[in-house]
Amino acid sequence: MTKKVPSKADVKADTKSKKNKDIPALPEISEADISVLNRLYDVVQSRKGTDPSVSHSARLLSRGTYKIAQKFGEEAVECLIEAVAGRKDLLIGESADVLYHLIVLWVDAGITPDQVWSELQRREGTSGIAEKASRSKTIKAVKG
Repeated sequence: MTKKVPSKADVKADTKSKKNKDIPALPEISEADISVLNRLYDVVQSRKGTDPSVSHSARLLSRGTYKIAQKFGEEAVECLIEAVAGRKDLLIGESADVLYHLIVLWVDAGITPDQVWSELQRREGTSGIAEKASRSKTIKAVKG
């Protein structure tokens, strides 16, 4: 069972009434939604080092980080084009392509979905503006 996503007006009213003390949590994602991405990760991971002529994932992984990142970027641009054009049906398909190619990039980089889910959970309830500002300070401290 998934929760109903609150409207922008509900979130805004709720946030104002609590004075940003308790920013509303994101709706829970059903286990089926998360598990499909985890299964896809497992499939892509299992293709690493296998025959590139048999698997698209194996072929992408064999071509290296640059080509994987290039393909991810191409898919992201196609996703943006469909969003701007207002073609929701095509945006759904392109979004799936983006997620797939992101997972291939994760496998190549040695990143697991759990690491990404943990980072999202860490950020949950934090204002996007505050979270981004904290990253800027960290980057400046590392560079400086």
